[in-house]
Amino acid sequence: MTLTEWLILLAIAAICGSLGQSLVGYSIGGCLTSIVIGIVGAYLGLWLAREFGLPELFSLNIGNRDFPILWSIIGSALFAAGLGLISRGVRG
Repeated sequence: MTLTEWLILLAIAAICGSLGQSLVGYSIGGCLTSIVIGIVGAYLGLWLAREFGLPELFSLNIGNRDFPILWSIIGSALFAAGLGLISRGVRG
């Protein structure tokens, strides 16, 4: 992958991560956190889709790699909700 493809992939992961966080209503941090949540959400969402036998509905091909947009948003929302429950339980 070239540098441009990596930057595009990170931008898409940030958008998916921030959409997942906004769906849950819990924002953890800034842009770098959204990128991490988007990437973790993509792995989590793909794992869930494969476990339940669901298809990849919408994915982008960047640098000969598919990035699942829909499953990344769903996985990001689940991951952010889990982090929100953990941090709220620790704080109070």
